[in-house]
Amino acid sequence: MTQRDRDAALGRFLSLVLRHDPSAAGIRLDANGWADVRELLAGCARAGKAIDFEALARIVRENDKQRYGFNEDRTKIRANQGHSVGVDVELPEAVPPDKLYHGTATRFLDGIRAQGIRPGARRHVHLSADRAAAVEVGRRHGRPLALHVDAAAMRLDGRRFYLSANGVWLCDEVPWRYVTVPEGE
Repeated sequence: MTQRDRDAALGRFLSLVLRHDPSAAGIRLDANGWADVRELLAGCARAGKAIDFEALARIVRENDKQRYGFNEDRTKIRANQGHSVGVDVELPEAVPPDKLYHGTATRFLDGIRAQGIRPGARRHVHLSADRAAAVEVGRRHGRPLALHVDAAAMRLDGRRFYLSANGVWLCDEVPWRYVTVPEGE
């Protein structure tokens, strides 16, 4: 197994622990999603996923989606967004571009038409300012589709947006009236 493959496997485990199930490494997240780095490293070792600080720092630095971040003195780490556990990552409200995109698969379109875009198991709906990035997200689930979201109208109607540290736009939900399906879909 190459270092890149090991880092990818460890990255998936970190995503599980820092976003969804801290007990998988026997640790706790604080109210803002932070985990103590020493406790995380020890927990990873106990879970059979031994990692040292150098490898952890490399995964944080080189993750293509910038999913994780350290605090200033690098004693704590957290996922930037995507949590299904109840944490508040202290995101400030932000003004999004007028149009955002939501990546999904075409097989989910009927459900979205019926209910709008919902966060599912996550705490927020994830949106992108980049259509190509949204298409890539959709590709993970089947035939990709980048839905257009009228963020300007949502803001005028009092909906709030947040910008995560890695550039993902977040909101509570997107009702169908703000969604446009690209022509040909």
